[in-house]
Amino acid sequence: MQVTRVLVVGAGIGGLGAAAALARRGVGVDVAELRPHSGVLGVGINQPANSLRALRALGVLEDILDVGFQYDRTTFYDWQGRLIVDCPSALGGDVPANNALSRSDLHRILTGAAEQAGAKITYGMTAQDLEDAGDRVHVTLSDGKIETYDLVIGFDGLRSPLRRRLFAAEHEPVFTGYSVWRVTMPRPAEVTNTMVFQGDGTKAGVIPLSRDSMYMFVVTAEPGNPYLPSDQMAGLLKERLAGYGGLIGDLRDAITASDGIVYSPLSEVLLPSPWFGGRAIVLGDAAHACAPHLTQGAGMALEDAVVLAEELAVPDRAVAASLAAFMERRYARVKLVQDVSHQILVGEMAITAAMLPQAVAHMRETLPGRLGQVEGFLNQPC
Repeated sequence: MQVTRVLVVGAGIGGLGAAAALARRGVGVDVAELRPHSGVLGVGINQPANSLRALRALGVLEDILDVGFQYDRTTFYDWQGRLIVDCPSALGGDVPANNALSRSDLHRILTGAAEQAGAKITYGMTAQDLEDAGDRVHVTLSDGKIETYDLVIGFDGLRSPLRRRLFAAEHEPVFTGYSVWRVTMPRPAEVTNTMVFQGDGTKAGVIPLSRDSMYMFVVTAEPGNPYLPSDQMAGLLKERLAGYGGLIGDLRDAITASDGIVYSPLSEVLLPSPWFGGRAIVLGDAAHACAPHLTQGAGMALEDAVVLAEELAVPDRAVAASLAAFMERRYARVKLVQDVSHQILVGEMAITAAMLPQAVAHMRETLPGRLGQVEGFLNQPC
C-alpha cells in the first residue's frame, strides 16, 4: 500500500468508517474530531442493504443487526392514514433490505470498530493548516503540533473547512427551502416498516428502531430558513401536523415536550469530480450531502470509506491514480442518489390537499416501479 499514515478529519459515520477500513488494512490512522466528546445528536437512522454491506466489510454487521430492526418494504398513505401503495424493497439478498437503529448505537459500534482496528481518535482537535509537499502532507493541528501524513481525508461535514480550503467557497451548501423534524417515540405494534404519509405540502413518516421504539420524521417547507426556538419545537411541530388523521394525528397529539425533537434544515452539496486536490480528499456530506429521502446519506459515506480503502490498497499504483480510480467508482452512484432524493423532496412538497386525489393515483401507478429501479441499482456492488 502506497499510503501508510493517514489523518481523517471528522469522527462521524464516514470518518469512523474510513478509520476502521484503513486501520484494518494496516494503515496508521489518526482521527481528529473538533467536538470535545464522542456524543452524537440524532434519533434513529436506517441502514439499507448497500450500507449493511459496507458495514459487513468493516466487521460490524452482526453488531448492527443485533441492535436494529429489520424490514423489507415501504408503505405509502395519505394524510388520513388511507393506504396508497405497498412497495416491497428491491434491496437485500445476502443482507436484510433495511436495518434501522438508533444513531447512538451506530456511533458506538463504529467507534469501537475504529479503535479496535488501531485508529487513534482525538477529540477537541482539527486540522488548522495543510502544506502539500507532493508525496506527503504536513498538517498543523489545532493544538499547534505539526504532523506528516501520506493522505488527509475530510469527513468534516456539510460545512467542511477542508472542502473550502481545496475548492474555495464556490461549493457551499445550498438550502433547499425545506427542513426535517425527527423525534423518537414508542413504537405502536403496526409500525413494522417505513410508513410514509403524504400531506398538504408536507410529508410525515415513521421508521421502527427496536421492539419498543421508532422515530417519526416530518418534512416541511421553511422558506428563508428561519430560526426556530428550541423550547417551542413541540408547538411548532404540532402546528405543522395540523390536518393529519390516523396514526400521524395520534402521534401529533402525543407530543407534549420540545426535548428530543431534532430539527434540521435540508441543504445539499455536490462537488464536481474530482473531490481531491493533491494529497487531500473530502468525502461524505463534505462532498455530496443530499436530501434524506432514500435514507442513503450514511450509506454513501460508508461506501466512500470502504471503496477508498480498497483502491488505496491496490499494489504498485500511485496515490493519485488510486484516488482517480475511486472517483470512477463513486461519482455516478452518488449523483444518482442526490438527484433522485432531490426529485422526491421537491415532488412531494409540491402536492397540495387539492391535488392529493390525483397524486394518489399517480403514486399508486408509478411508485413501485420507480423505487424498484433505484433500489435495484443501489443493490448492485458499489
